[in-house]
Amino acid sequence: MHSVRTLVLRLVRENPGWGYRRLHGELLVLRVKVTASAVWEILQEASIGPAPERASSTWTDFLRPQADTLLTSNFFETVTLSGARIHVFAVIEHANRRIRILDATTHPTSAWVAQAAKNLTMDLEDVGRRARYLITDWDGKFPDLLDAVLADAGHEVALSGVQMPRMNSLMEQWVHTCRRELLDRTLIWNHRHLLHALREFEQFYNTHRPPQGIANARPLHALPTPIDDPEQISRLNIRRRDRLDGILHEYQHAA
Repeated sequence: MHSVRTLVLRLVRENPGWGYRRLHGELLVLRVKVTASAVWEILQEASIGPAPERASSTWTDFLRPQADTLLTSNFFETVTLSGARIHVFAVIEHANRRIRILDATTHPTSAWVAQAAKNLTMDLEDVGRRARYLITDWDGKFPDLLDAVLADAGHEVALSGVQMPRMNSLMEQWVHTCRRELLDRTLIWNHRHLLHALREFEQFYNTHRPPQGIANARPLHALPTPIDDPEQISRLNIRRRDRLDGILHEYQHAA
């Protein structure tokens, strides 16, 4: 249908880094029922190549049945315009891909890590999450301290293998997404500006962005029912909402 093709090409034009599966997810969020292969065909007809598929792994297959009990964490770094190196502590839930930016600091201390871990346990209790394991890597900050704090709340820290990032691949993929869609496109002035940008991205990721790993359902919202009225499909009126001065794009039907 012409209106769907027009919308797909608009999304590609405004978001050149999106592959056909990411585009397919955005269409489903907008209640436009179309197959991923149809999106791929539209791109091919317009001579726009799709993004490469990610291969599945045995480790991923092993984790999938236990997703409801798993969290995974990472400490990653970014640098401000003044050259300050800031450490960010983030956690993602395997079951629904919900991301939590716990905190960021230029000087990660044991007290800072302990407080961030305590805040995590309180957040999980508030929403009734029963996660049992937190996967982290050997490069993380103070793994023994994390283990002690989380053990009091009934959680256990599981270390991934040395130099085996695929064992923490979900978190690694999210950090890559955060860098590609936010940090690589933003001039970070200082610690306060970084936290503001990360909080905006956290809300965008959890409430709007459709992860392909959970069939394009957003972390905090189920996939909406597709539009089944041909007349409505033929008259799509999609509006764009910008976050962070246009770095992030959200699409919604006009009221």
